[in-house]
Amino acid sequence: MKLSTGPAWLRLAAASLLALAGATVQAATLRIATLAPDGTAWMREMRAGADAVKQKTDGRVEIKYFPGGVMGDSQTVLRKVKVGQLQGGAFTAGELSEVAKDVQIYSLPFLFRNLDEVDRVRAQLDDAVEASIRAAGFEPLGISGGGFAYLMSTRDLKSRDDLKAAKVWIPQGDKIAELAFRTAGITPIPLALSDVYTSLQTGLIDSAANTTAGAIAFQWHTKLKYMIDLPLSYVTGVLVVDNKSWGRIDEADRAIVSAEFAAVFKRLDAQNRLDNAAALDALKQAGMRINQPVAADGKSWESLGSESYQELIRQGGITPDMQKKLEAALASIRGGSR
Repeated sequence: MKLSTGPAWLRLAAASLLALAGATVQAATLRIATLAPDGTAWMREMRAGADAVKQKTDGRVEIKYFPGGVMGDSQTVLRKVKVGQLQGGAFTAGELSEVAKDVQIYSLPFLFRNLDEVDRVRAQLDDAVEASIRAAGFEPLGISGGGFAYLMSTRDLKSRDDLKAAKVWIPQGDKIAELAFRTAGITPIPLALSDVYTSLQTGLIDSAANTTAGAIAFQWHTKLKYMIDLPLSYVTGVLVVDNKSWGRIDEADRAIVSAEFAAVFKRLDAQNRLDNAAALDALKQAGMRINQPVAADGKSWESLGSESYQELIRQGGITPDMQKKLEAALASIRGGSR
């Protein structure tokens, strides 16, 4: 656009408007909610990422967090993002699956045999999972591997039969967890993550699954006294920003945000594994009893995973394309067997 013609005052006004417009496009504050308590490794890394982004964009992009569930449960946060009160949030895969069902692919029950399989499958599928999140209207800033979830309880659980009398919590909206427990003949109790501690206090629930580090971070370990030493599923967390808010950020600044949070989530994946190992030791020292699963249940648990997976496919819980990608990834690792 030429500014060399016309009166001087008009040229000055036009230049000022262009500068103002450029600043409006580039500057952005991303308000992001999370249930993670302040002081956890998650929040320390999130804040470190935000500080780096602010510095490297010269303040054009600022990230403000609302930790500890102060903005409500996952459904409330999603509504606030939709109306523009928030620009994003951190969710478990189960919570985000209400709008992007393929995001829960890593959380299928008894899917992975060890962490090496997790790493190798994620290397093949993370891009597809992120694409499914974008299709749902969000930009994924990162996927965090939280670790394996174990069933913990106030009662002495060892077998599937013991579970049938338990009051088991599942995350609100987590269709995979609900399907798995119902397949096992257990009627779970869906609640928001923020309601679990209070519900353990009141006796509304007496059993819940979480990573060892998660149980300590949310203080559930003060109520739960027993754990079955059997990984139920692999927990992932996702940090997302609304696509409209993301699109208002200058392209060069978006690249900075993406790069900084890629580094953040790489550090988190490594830290989470260290934290889970340390947390298991801490739980034992605090008096939690770690029960080995009944040997006769071994094949039964494996069949539960297979049955849940087949039922999920039948119900359309994941897309056919993602199903093919998952089965191909596992086959490449295991030589043809799921």
